[in-house]
Amino acid sequence: MPEPTPAETRPIEDAVRLVTTIDAIGGVPIGTPFGPSSWRPIPQQDIDDYARLSGDDNPIHVDAAAAAASPYGGRIAHGLLTLSMIVPHLREIYRVEGTGTGIVYGFDRIRFPHAVPAGASIRVRGEVAETTAIDGGWQVRLALVFELEGVAKPAVVAELILRHYR
Repeated sequence: MPEPTPAETRPIEDAVRLVTTIDAIGGVPIGTPFGPSSWRPIPQQDIDDYARLSGDDNPIHVDAAAAAASPYGGRIAHGLLTLSMIVPHLREIYRVEGTGTGIVYGFDRIRFPHAVPAGASIRVRGEVAETTAIDGGWQVRLALVFELEGVAKPAVVAELILRHYR
């Protein structure tokens, strides 16, 4: 299969989009699901760019021969690169309208159960785990699962903490 381009996406099938407002987010029931997002590939070029920018040039990411001899049998995406792909995925399936500013406050309970081979596609689904009123807005904890196309085990499982300010 040819390596997809970084901009390639496929349509979202049976996706649930969570769209709410800054005034209503606190009333969204815990456990409300959203997603999945569309499939997006992580091509080798993205892995190479991330290695250069982050300084993480572990051979399992950038050296074809060394990676082929590893337990993975080929080059794999950095776990933190995969995690950082949350932004385009989340934009498709989660939105809080009426905010002045929104920020990523942090992540909790991050795990990387399955490596992402170069060129493989991932998508994200999640659910609302907690909403907490804060000065000027809301803090929202989202329980996320990054799925790897064709693999039952998730690539990443993490809790994303967002802050939405009026």
